[in-house]
Amino acid sequence: MAYLGLVPSEHSSGEHRRRGGITKTGNRHVRRLLIETAWHYRHKPAVGVRLAKRRRGQPPQVIARADRAQQRLCTQYRRLVGKSKHHNTIVVAIARMLIGYVWETLREAQPS
Repeated sequence: MAYLGLVPSEHSSGEHRRRGGITKTGNRHVRRLLIETAWHYRHKPAVGVRLAKRRRGQPPQVIARADRAQQRLCTQYRRLVGKSKHHNTIVVAIARMLIGYVWETLREAQPS
């Protein structure tokens, strides 16, 4: 998350902490793609025709993980909307959670 600049900036002095906007370090293109992807979680999770085609032949564990992630991210988006957070703040939070899922999936896929 920090590598892609999806963490808040911080200005600290002693016990005083001030958090700002995201740091915007790292790869700008990847960060932009994650933000664009995060916007899709405002819609209700569903499996359309194109997604069903892409899923054919995939292991059931992968599909189950993707469904759980889609469900959780959509729920989180709606929860933050319910708390009256700004839509851009919500999208960055969802992008950060999304990259967490990607990182966890890649970490588990690596042989020990």
